[in-house]
Amino acid sequence: MTDALVTGYEPFGEFETNPASQLATRLDGTEIGGAGVVGTELPVVFDRAAPRLEAAVDEHDPDVVCALGQAGGRAALSLERVGINLRDTRGVPDNEDREVVDERVADDGPDAYFATLPCREMKATMRGAGVPTRLSTDAGTHCCNNLLYAARHLAETTDRAFRAGFVHVPLSHEQAATRDEGEPSMALEAMERGLRAGLETALTVRTGR
Repeated sequence: MTDALVTGYEPFGEFETNPASQLATRLDGTEIGGAGVVGTELPVVFDRAAPRLEAAVDEHDPDVVCALGQAGGRAALSLERVGINLRDTRGVPDNEDREVVDERVADDGPDAYFATLPCREMKATMRGAGVPTRLSTDAGTHCCNNLLYAARHLAETTDRAFRAGFVHVPLSHEQAATRDEGEPSMALEAMERGLRAGLETALTVRTGR
């Protein structure tokens, strides 16, 4: 059994890198508080990401699943508290050029699921590690929200017993530097430090949102 599975999305849109995938790679094979971590990259594709997540859960049997995705314009790590049963690309297709409007993630699922990681406690620990961190109730309606909802639906409708959450990460400094006017960004080293602190809390605190 793996204690924590961390997923990170592949590069998306105009960018050649994605800090979410880079962080999953950095954490893969490490230990946090004595707990083993597996990191894996997922495609930014609606109909492929969730099956890949399910396969990773079957392979590694984690206690905690923490998915990561990039959120341009945000200056802090964002702990998403809720995933909604809605897909809407709003004119921004996934990496297979698929656009969707007003689709449900799961036809048989509820309108929303709360994350089951201790988000408030994680926020406190991550900020204590010197990393800007916030709680968020807006994971959007693109692939990031889709994955949070799908992970929770998987846990609720099967015998796979894992707790799940999602963290949006800012652009890396290198990504922001490619834009003429710049954007909020964060060093990968700082993001990793915050995630390590948060995951240690997630692995020890079993209640809270």
